[in-house]
Amino acid sequence: MEKLRVRVYNVLFGDAILVSFPDRTDGGTTDTRHILIDVGNVPSSKPGGKDFVFQPVLKNVLQELNGQPLDLYVMTHEHLDHVQGLPCGERKFYTDSEEDLKQQLQARCAWLTASAEENYYKRHPDAKERRVEARTAYRRVHAFVRALKASPEGIPDGIEALWMNNNYWKTDACVKYVRKLARDTGYVHRGIDLDGHHPFHEAKVSIWAPEEETAVYYGHFRPMTLGFSRTEDRRRRPVLSDVVPPPGVDAGAFYQLVNMGRGYMENLLAIDKAANNTSVVICLEWRGWKLLFTGDAEDRSWREMNKARENENAEVLEPVHFLKVSHHGSGTGLPRPHILEQILPLEPHDDRRRRSVVSTFPNTYNDVPDREALERELAPRCELTYVERGTVDDGGYKDFWFPP
Repeated sequence: MEKLRVRVYNVLFGDAILVSFPDRTDGGTTDTRHILIDVGNVPSSKPGGKDFVFQPVLKNVLQELNGQPLDLYVMTHEHLDHVQGLPCGERKFYTDSEEDLKQQLQARCAWLTASAEENYYKRHPDAKERRVEARTAYRRVHAFVRALKASPEGIPDGIEALWMNNNYWKTDACVKYVRKLARDTGYVHRGIDLDGHHPFHEAKVSIWAPEEETAVYYGHFRPMTLGFSRTEDRRRRPVLSDVVPPPGVDAGAFYQLVNMGRGYMENLLAIDKAANNTSVVICLEWRGWKLLFTGDAEDRSWREMNKARENENAEVLEPVHFLKVSHHGSGTGLPRPHILEQILPLEPHDDRRRRSVVSTFPNTYNDVPDREALERELAPRCELTYVERGTVDDGGYKDFWFPP
């Protein structure tokens, strides 16, 4: 292999990326290196969350490794659409094999987002307080959505995937698996010293995000008047209850206030954003090419990167030649125009080809991907490619070569 290749797999609504490149050592030899970034998709009853895609993806990854160890696995953040693929694949497709998936991957190093470290919240009390608030809110949302699911009306469109993807009980189990994947596991954030935590010589890898203190990524959680009640048997699902206006109160106005006060959707979105913004954002530099892998970083993460650049002269938000578009093409994952101009300026910083890729599956989340915003913001700056059903087979992939 004389070129760098980015292989973006179609895992439906999720991410799985294999980066392979030749790496010249100090001794003059050249080794082929492999970085696997995330493997997962959103659990959902909709087509965007089918686990069968993990089998061909993992089979292809192992074929590409050809018996050699995986150099680096990166878990960008704690969402099932990025983290559940390896443990799910282990459980479903490698149970009866002679070697389990971990043994076959032989991962040298793994990087997980800083807040996934087991003792992180003991050292960061502010983040711990905010996470407790978020998980308390999620438990209330969880009870309410389960009640909705059992009701005749069912769960409104756009909520199920968001609710299931933020299930922290399932996510915690996946993170526990990933912690034990490699011989050397690091929990990374902007400013961390990466020396000794990767095997690369020629290639340079830098972390642009997240901040070490993740409390900055949490929003405010609204009070919830959930409108459900427990049955006598507390082990059974809660049921939706009628909320009756008090005597003399206009019914229409009352129900409008109740719906506003429930706040379950707003809180679910706040929980989702907090996790997305802890995404590991990686810039890989190889032989003059710069490639940016963003996980699901949203607006707050981009603004923190910009703040670090302006106030601390941090080496972030530099022009790149490749962008993995954040958050599956959601409008919330696009940087604001003045930040986007720093990484993909309208006037190219050199004469090299610039490309971006969106890994997505329509109609899993509302308004994702936001094609209008993507075309408006990215198309004038670079080539834009979608890896999705209809362009790439389920479990298949699209390759990007550098140089092209």
